[in-house]
Amino acid sequence: MDTTVIVPVAFTQSAKDEIKRLMSEPDFDQAKRLRVGVKGGGCSGMTYILEFDQIKPADQEFTIEGVSFIMDKSHGIYLQGMEVNWEGGLNSRGFTFKNPNASSTCGCGTSFAV
Repeated sequence: MDTTVIVPVAFTQSAKDEIKRLMSEPDFDQAKRLRVGVKGGGCSGMTYILEFDQIKPADQEFTIEGVSFIMDKSHGIYLQGMEVNWEGGLNSRGFTFKNPNASSTCGCGTSFAV
């Protein structure tokens, strides 16, 4: 029986470094995990979720090179193959999403349609 778990999303090195930095802050709640997901809304129909949250019964947990994250099992269809990046520049600062499942995205890059 093959028990290989396919990790649905990837993080660039800059994203992993920023997540680890955030988790090393003195006031970080160690009971929380990084949540990657989607929710309805935004100008294109769906919005990405990237936040620290408690584990819920429908979540799967993954670890990539020391970065653990959780994701609701039902969100995999929308996020499979997505790459999360951290932009640290003066003009573009924050996490960005490159999602091969998105048929269109909004100008801000945080909303998409499938």
